[in-house]
Amino acid sequence: MFLNTASPRRSFSIPININLHGARRRQTRELVHAAVQHEHEWSRGGDGREGHGARTQVPVSSVGEDRAILLGFTMMAFSVLMFFVVGITTVKPFVNSNWEEAGCVLQQTDVPEEWVDCRGVSTVPCLRVTVNLTRTNQGAFLHFDEESVLHATECFYIPKCQMESKALHDEVQKVKSSLDSLLGTSSSCLEDQTRHPSHVILNRIYTLRRTLFAVLWPCLMLGGGALLVGLVKLTQCLAHLSAEVSSEAPAGGRPASRYTQGKLYRLLRRSSMQSSS
Repeated sequence: MFLNTASPRRSFSIPININLHGARRRQTRELVHAAVQHEHEWSRGGDGREGHGARTQVPVSSVGEDRAILLGFTMMAFSVLMFFVVGITTVKPFVNSNWEEAGCVLQQTDVPEEWVDCRGVSTVPCLRVTVNLTRTNQGAFLHFDEESVLHATECFYIPKCQMESKALHDEVQKVKSSLDSLLGTSSSCLEDQTRHPSHVILNRIYTLRRTLFAVLWPCLMLGGGALLVGLVKLTQCLAHLSAEVSSEAPAGGRPASRYTQGKLYRLLRRSSMQSSS
């Protein structure tokens, strides 16, 4: 026998190793070729994958867009609450007030002996001022603004709630002495013959300027929230339209400007027809 015991092992080990390496190379080439072909079909939107590619190209709203929409709706909700509060505290008193310009002549100032209640804590002195209306020659109590008419029926000035009675009395006497120097002089005042016929005021709190300034802030918040939501929705609509035009454009790599213009024209025409109907 010319063959030894080691020769069969050597003669069979070399072809087996070569066959294994060749099979691995072929398998690797097939996998790379399949991956390249799959990527090429994905970019071109080929047969059998076009619908799936178009579906995946549809833009999905991001977290930032969702938060922007939520912020816009929150701003609009808070603006509605602000309209409710401003309407009760400012708009309603302005609409219900019927104070008109009139002429007043200062007649008398006195401090009654009976003190008035101050927020249920203590009692304070009250300065009472009477005037005559030049148009009707009727007497009326003078007040500083509308709130003093509602809270104190006859008092023109009430000091702050303090515990020392001497300081309260001195403060009221100081205001009384300044008004005594104006006795007999005429000045402009405001009267409301329908609701407060025996009372006049010097100044109005709820004016048109203050009411418009108070309503301005809810309007700005409502407009800002609506604008934010509208811009996000417009961005999403344009992104969806761009993805749809890109997926339906003819293959070949050339820019389809006429196709895109026709698509935009049809979309705008459809939206105008829906809004008109």
